[in-house]
Amino acid sequence: MSFVSGPITVRVPASSANLGPGFDSLGLALSLYDELTAHIDGDDLQVEVSGEGANTVALDESHLVVRAMHAAFDLLGVEPPAFSLTCRNAIPHGRGMGSSSSAIVGGIVLARALATGGSDRLDDETMYQLACDLEGHPDNVAAALFGGLTIAWIEGAAAAVCRRRASHGLTVFIPAKAVKTEDARQLLPESVSHSDASANAGRAALLVAALDGAPEFLYAATEDRLHQSFRASAMPHSYKLLRQLRADGVPAIISGAGPTVLCFATGIADWCPQDWTTMELAVDDHGATIVDA
Repeated sequence: MSFVSGPITVRVPASSANLGPGFDSLGLALSLYDELTAHIDGDDLQVEVSGEGANTVALDESHLVVRAMHAAFDLLGVEPPAFSLTCRNAIPHGRGMGSSSSAIVGGIVLARALATGGSDRLDDETMYQLACDLEGHPDNVAAALFGGLTIAWIEGAAAAVCRRRASHGLTVFIPAKAVKTEDARQLLPESVSHSDASANAGRAALLVAALDGAPEFLYAATEDRLHQSFRASAMPHSYKLLRQLRADGVPAIISGAGPTVLCFATGIADWCPQDWTTMELAVDDHGATIVDA
């Protein structure tokens, strides 16, 4: 198999997982993007990063996008001589907005596009499965790859997804300090009560309906009993802001493993704490997309 001659650019959205009650299953693509450009050039690997992570991420074979590209090339049965990679990152790292999932999805999509006839040998379902295998769970990668609102689950060893359209204005409040996903996950209890599990199941179902045309239910639908309160010690300021917003009737959740707070509302920038960043975003409906030159 040969490779295309010119550079390929892919735009990958940020994502928010859990969305309150949908722990490890619901994901939402956001209108904030990393742009990744790769070119098979026959020289040594070259990685350039600007924006988020520019001074912290690796610039060698251990870079997450590079690792994802190699995994996809392996599935395609090809080995490129070398390539250059340029990452223009806007998605904050370690903030619960799917930066690792966007890197994985972007790398896989890039590799498929760089290989001549790659889309015939690596379909969307196989890309999704590979992304889940690399990330370890399906919620963020599903949203980053397919866009919109996604309900993701595992059947045996196979990743599955149901995608729905969703249209709603969003506000995110992003603290300056990151929280590691593994640290936040370690705070979760090994078991929860039947009543809490039942409450979350009902709220998760209601949230899908609320985002699919019944926004009047968003406040009730974003209630969570399974994970946010248990993670409060890792992100006390985020949890405090979450409780304040909800006390004022704002449908707010911790985005992913935190510490970003996401609200299904706009025009609330005044709530932003000092030294935090706030953005008004929309739901991205396209997912990872090849950008025309």
